[in-house]
Amino acid sequence: MFLTKEEAQYIKMTETRIPKLITLLAIPTVIAMLVTALYNFADTVFVASLNNDSITAAVNVVFPLMTMIQAVGFMIGMGAGSIIARLLGKHLDKEASKTASNALFLTVLFGVIILVFGLIFISPLMKLLNASSTVLPYARDYAFYIIIASPIVMASFALNNFLRAEGKAKLSTIGLTTGAILNVILDPVFIFAFNLGIKGAAIATAISQTISFIILLSFYLRKKTVVELHINNISFNFKDFGIICVIGLPSLLRQGLASVATILLNGAADTYGGDSGTAAMGVVAKITQVIFMIMLGIGQGYQPVVGYNYGAKKYKRVKESFWFMLIMSTCVMVIGSGLLAIFAKPLVSLLVEDANGIKIGVNALRYQCLGLAFCALGVACNMSFQSLGKKVRAILVSILRQGLCYIPFIIMLPIYIGITGVEISMMIADILTFIICIPFAISFFKEINSKIDIDFEKANEDITV
Repeated sequence: MFLTKEEAQYIKMTETRIPKLITLLAIPTVIAMLVTALYNFADTVFVASLNNDSITAAVNVVFPLMTMIQAVGFMIGMGAGSIIARLLGKHLDKEASKTASNALFLTVLFGVIILVFGLIFISPLMKLLNASSTVLPYARDYAFYIIIASPIVMASFALNNFLRAEGKAKLSTIGLTTGAILNVILDPVFIFAFNLGIKGAAIATAISQTISFIILLSFYLRKKTVVELHINNISFNFKDFGIICVIGLPSLLRQGLASVATILLNGAADTYGGDSGTAAMGVVAKITQVIFMIMLGIGQGYQPVVGYNYGAKKYKRVKESFWFMLIMSTCVMVIGSGLLAIFAKPLVSLLVEDANGIKIGVNALRYQCLGLAFCALGVACNMSFQSLGKKVRAILVSILRQGLCYIPFIIMLPIYIGITGVEISMMIADILTFIICIPFAISFFKEINSKIDIDFEKANEDITV
């Protein structure tokens, strides 16, 4: 019997064995995440090779702005992706296409707003991000091109999430990895060959993100997807836009708070360690991001599976998916953080010139590795609640790690124990987040088990009748 692409995709998402399905979807997303982390890492390496800690610090200062731009794209993409996966699980393909079209329109709208106001207020914005007088000129040069590319970056993140929501992880990976690899190639060309310095790094990033967007959009234009993007699908209804944003709000809060936390971290690192301290803590963030990206890649392979099957009312598969993702992610984080702790000094020394900066970076990296081993449960809970449309719990869990648990420590601890407080704050936040997430996980399993019991009772009633 001939199956349409929609029917074939539904069978794949609801009948393939969970370990195999999540692994198949996770491998491309992990690759995409690693390549993205690699290009962030390479960006830092090339900029660091200019042998100027103020330039390296400038990249770290602008990083929260980049994170916020991505956060808005993620908010819209993840909110729409959660809805799309559940609609496809219910065979509501046309409604899923409308959701995607609405979401893409939103990213363009928000992107243009950020572009206009970002360029107007670029200098005050850099000062707000804790750029010192020596760092400010470099930060402004770098931020200019990042802001110019913001609508494209946001749209790319949204399209990527739409593809993953319908289980087309390979297609999303092609777009992201091509852009990331191109960035690594273009960095030395613009920085050194064209002698543009830190401006060159930003231009390379902007061009790469544009290419990535074109590739991702082409999959929709060539009808490679179940979801269809079309201007006629846009509802221009504030209620529809609002639902997407509310469900995606945890992503915005998570990354928005991460940006706030990074600003506070840069301020504390500058106060107690100078430009070398700021550079060192930024390097540690880039290094730890590598294994965190692997875990996020696994989670992004998990999300469409749990959303699809929840929409299809296959609750046993939802439960099995959670356990598989949690165990797999925990193993990755324990092994990865162990390796980073062992090789902390050579990794930090590769990117930081100053001896004091190296000392700060090595200590901070080893402390953070202790906390990373506890991160998987928080990510599993956050992604589960968001994928299933559990808005309140998703929001609460999303603000835990970077917000409620980290920000108070990065503000208070350095006051009493100086740079050591800067180094250990994230470790404490990760362990505390793990403890708080335990009752959230228990509530998740209680709800899913109750749905399984109801389905079992209905099946028995049908047999009796």
